Amino acid sequence: MNILEANKIHKSYGNKFNKQEVLRGIDISIVKGEFVSIMGASGSGKTTLLNVLSSIDKINNGTISIEGKDITSLKEKQLAEFRKNHLGFIFQEYNLLDTLTVKENILLPLSITKTPSVVANQKFDVIAKELGIYEIKDKYPNEISGGQKQRTSAARSFIHEPSIIFADEPTGALDSKSASDLLNKLSDLNKKRNATIVMVTHDPAAASYCNRVIFIKDGQIYSQLHKGDETRQNFFKDIMKTQGVLGGVQHEA
Repeated sequence: MNILEANKIHKSYGNKFNKQEVLRGIDISIVKGEFVSIMGASGSGKTTLLNVLSSIDKINNGTISIEGKDITSLKEKQLAEFRKNHLGFIFQEYNLLDTLTVKENILLPLSITKTPSVVANQKFDVIAKELGIYEIKDKYPNEISGGQKQRTSAARSFIHEPSIIFADEPTGALDSKSASDLLNKLSDLNKKRNATIVMVTHDPAAASYCNRVIFIKDGQIYSQLHKGDETRQNFFKDIMKTQGVLGGVQHEA
């Protein structure tokens, strides 16, 4: 079952005298439970694609549906409500509130939806233990490592059990060990919870944790790779080969 459907989506910036077309009629569908990576060179449109799919930015033409609801037709208030209940976000720079503890940061989506505290605490205990950050629950962001901050951000995105989680370069600010720790945790949660994750990355090692990689070039889908039964190591090699054909993507942010 497709949880996300985007049809003929166009996105441009500027005016009629100076117009930059970033997305050029992209069609994309995501199946429930997929872990999908979007890759492409700097300026290819990958971040813009993530932003419009996640409702952070608006498209000029086309339609985007999540859970069968056309989010492009929603008014701002309806969209905010939909986002609150159905979408989760993991950002490169963590976006944690410094004045809140790890636990308070993670519980934010549930406090917004007025979830009873008993239920919220039960959900917190489960996700914090799954992500290995339960022991630091009373610490503040400035007291923990980058890897712990990103796992806190991930826990916050999962706790309200959204329909789909969007991750924008989640390993971009992490060292290689912290990055692999995070990706292993995301992969585990993807399988255990049948969670749908769409991730933008420039890192082929990060993309190799996914089920499918979509390559974007000049605002259009260039190609796709499916992992299938391949090992992560072999899938990584396939991604590197496609990047080579695409031309220098591995060196771009």
